[in-house]
Amino acid sequence: MMNPGSIRFRLTVWYAGVLAGILVLFSLAIYVGVSTFLRRNLHGSVVKDAQEVGSIVRENANERDETAIGREVGEHFSAESNERFVRVLAGDGTLIYSSGSDQVFPPWSNSSSDWAFEMTHRPPGKEEVLIWTEPVLAESGKRYFVQVAASQAYNNDVLRDLLGVLLLALVVATAIAISGGFFLIRSSLKPLDNIASRAQKITSRNLHERMPEHNTGDELQQLSVSLNRMIEKLEESFHHISRFSADASHELRTPLTIMRGELETALQDQSTSPEAREVLGSVLEETVRLSKIVDQLLTISRLDAGEASIEVSRFDFAELVRTTVEHMRLLADEKNIPLRVEAADAVHVEGDRYRLQQVVVNLLDNAVKYTPEGGSVNVKVGADGDKAVLTVTDSGIGIPQEAQTHIFERFYRTDKARSRQMGGTGLGLSIVKSIGAAHGGQVSVQSAEGRGSTFRFEIPRSSVSADAGSASSESQAIASAKPIEIA
Repeated sequence: MMNPGSIRFRLTVWYAGVLAGILVLFSLAIYVGVSTFLRRNLHGSVVKDAQEVGSIVRENANERDETAIGREVGEHFSAESNERFVRVLAGDGTLIYSSGSDQVFPPWSNSSSDWAFEMTHRPPGKEEVLIWTEPVLAESGKRYFVQVAASQAYNNDVLRDLLGVLLLALVVATAIAISGGFFLIRSSLKPLDNIASRAQKITSRNLHERMPEHNTGDELQQLSVSLNRMIEKLEESFHHISRFSADASHELRTPLTIMRGELETALQDQSTSPEAREVLGSVLEETVRLSKIVDQLLTISRLDAGEASIEVSRFDFAELVRTTVEHMRLLADEKNIPLRVEAADAVHVEGDRYRLQQVVVNLLDNAVKYTPEGGSVNVKVGADGDKAVLTVTDSGIGIPQEAQTHIFERFYRTDKARSRQMGGTGLGLSIVKSIGAAHGGQVSVQSAEGRGSTFRFEIPRSSVSADAGSASSESQAIASAKPIEIA
């Protein structure tokens, strides 16, 4: 169904309305023109007939017997065959001759008129008639009145038929205008739909793509050119921002490392007073936290810029998840949280083992961190079509509905005070999202306050089946994997 607020709908309605209005005016002009033409023809016909009858009356008015006037009119003018009605009156209104019913004519009341005149009359139960009255002056000086009436039934029938044809033509033309206008406007706006569809697919990761530019010279080409210029500027801005974040993070790592070393050295000095040691410990804790934030920012900046070193290899994602869960089981045991894992036999993917291990660690750490003591965390990994899917479900505090669309943003925390108390930086889920995007995947969440959360992470699955050799190499890679770091 067409959206009433769309440009396509409004243009179609406007186009059909304008065309319908033009057709109405054109039809009205035709109707008025035909009506005037028919009335003029009828008027000219009755005037001519009245003049012919007046000539007959003038030629026979000298006879003593005025009935001769009626006989001559009846012999020379066949009124019924012409669908005309004739009445001849003396100057005093006395009826001399009448053809047809006298009800066609109204009662005579214009004996003093010296001029010809026209009038209309509707006899009882009949169509309206047009009456022309012609005064006739005989050579004897006696005056007569000749009246010729003609029914307007034929004219009315023609006008009714014409009105029906015009209405039918108006409906058909409007329907054709609506359908034709819809298809015309749809084809005209199709490039705009393509531009909108293409624009929706452009994100911060594929700003190198551009709108299609057709050399048509119209407004759509100008729109495409303007959008491409805007995207180019956005791409430059994103590059500058990413480069600034990466450079700033890189430059901060060295002084933070030095500060951390100096603080650790100062804490090892036994001559330092307990009060100073407490202050130095607090500063060291914040320095470690700041170093972690800087490292995470550097990781995200490099991932977003596509500059992060990703060592792609083929391995069993399910085995990686099982191993990582075992490494993090102690973290859950400290809060008396059962950590259950359900992994398929083999879910092979092609990607960076260390980065994907970061995903598992961050999701598990997030689940354990926000699950109260005695809760539960369930991990499941398997295949769903051509996707390898990891789900982490907890029975924690949950996430408010309004916050679920923001939790993957940098530094976003639903409860800032609690997150800071728990050591959260607001970057862990952002790193998960960046790693997923770098592997052609995505991450999503389903949650309700007080009922826990379920995070779903999916990436493309490898289409090549595993063999014994690859399984052996995977076991070696797991044994030599980098230490687990909680982001």
